[in-house]
Amino acid sequence: MKKRSRFLTAVIYTLTLFFCFAAFEAVAATQMPSFSLEDVRNGKTVDSSAFDGKVLLLTFFATWCPPCAEEVPVLNQLHEELSGSGFSVVGLSVDQQGASVVSKFVTRKDIKYPVLMAKSKTTVDFGGIYGIPVAFLVNKAGHVVKKYSGYVQHEILEKDVRSLLN
Repeated sequence: MKKRSRFLTAVIYTLTLFFCFAAFEAVAATQMPSFSLEDVRNGKTVDSSAFDGKVLLLTFFATWCPPCAEEVPVLNQLHEELSGSGFSVVGLSVDQQGASVVSKFVTRKDIKYPVLMAKSKTTVDFGGIYGIPVAFLVNKAGHVVKKYSGYVQHEILEKDVRSLLN
């Protein structure tokens, strides 16, 4: 009886892992949702098609989020190092206070990459944003290939981005 119980437990565990990984791959194979959002620096609308053919790191953040502020130097460095190679970081603010508050944050933190105001539809289109910071790595074909929750070290991001640029 014990052997049968262990066998069934192992089968259930294996099937659970299989379906978890299958679900992850399905998410990873999705097309990046299109968007048209306000640039906090100049108020102009930026369409997602402006980034066609580039590797992107889209990061959802808020000005009041300490880990979001902590990751700015890492994202600036990554953007500056690799922007000439067909890569861009794009910040998507979920702040409710508006573009003027975010613009002040962008200036104070000396953010070098584009920062746009996310709409509630944007967060829904990306599968719902339940914690910040959260980032999505997008390949040149426009497919979301990885999702990062929380602060991520520069070395990890750089390795993943470089693998898509090569």
